[in-house]
This record gives sequence, C-alpha cells and structure tokens, in this order.
Amino acid sequence: MKFGIQLNTKHKEILIYCISMALLLFLIKWLEAHFIIFNYRLDFFIGAIAIVFTILGIWLALKLVNPKVEIRIIEKEVYIDKPTTQPEISQKEIEKLGISKRELDVLNLMATGLSNEEIAEKLFISLNTVKTHSSNVFLKLDDEHKQ
Repeated sequence: MKFGIQLNTKHKEILIYCISMALLLFLIKWLEAHFIIFNYRLDFFIGAIAIVFTILGIWLALKLVNPKVEIRIIEKEVYIDKPTTQPEISQKEIEKLGISKRELDVLNLMATGLSNEEIAEKLFISLNTVKTHSSNVFLKLDDEHKQ
C-alpha cells in the first residue's frame, strides 16, 4: 500500500495553474510596490519630514505654553531723606539761563525725587512733555556749565 497522494493528470494541471497564478500575483504585487517606492520616494521622504516637524512643533508649543518659570514680585519699602529746607531760588539765575516757568516746575519736582510719570500726573501734562522739559533744562544747564 502506498501512502503518497496519487495525482491524476487533471489535478496536476490545476495545481500547476494555481502555483503559477500565485507566483504571477506575487510578481505583480512586488512590481507595484517597487514602482510606488522607487518612483515616489521623494514624496515619501517629504511626507516623513513633514510629519516629524509637525510633531516637533506641537511638542515645542506645549512646552512654551506652560513654562516652568515662576515669577515673584518682591516689594520693599525704601526710605528717602527729604531735605527739610527748600534751597533759595535766584530769579536772576533763572532769567540768565532762560528757564521757563514750566521747566522750573519740572526741575523742582525732579529735585524732590519724583519720577517722570509722577511729575506728569502732578502737573497734568503728558509724559513726553515732561521729557521734553527735562531735556531742555539739562541742555540749558549744560550750556551754562560749558561757558
């Protein structure tokens, strides 16, 4: 008794046909993959780079939105000794320097230690006007000093 499978001619033809069809299908799929990979490799490369940079951008944006920096504001009292007596202002010197009334007001408030913003609030003028007046005063005093 033989234990092998006896194939008749009809079965052999079907088996050869199936194997050849499987090989042909494998060859077609391999050629299709070869065509896609080699002909569109630049597109795949650009797409991969775009995906990497998109993920990197999302990660960086999340890091920047929630920084781990803590800001603390510390307030300290500062004591400034104010002069008890106002120095005597010579009208003759003011006229000699050509300092206007408003420039004199700005100069007096600067002498008390006020900032430009505080002077602007106190005199009801803009910050730029205070800066202009103080600049003019410094120019006039500098000119007098050079002479």
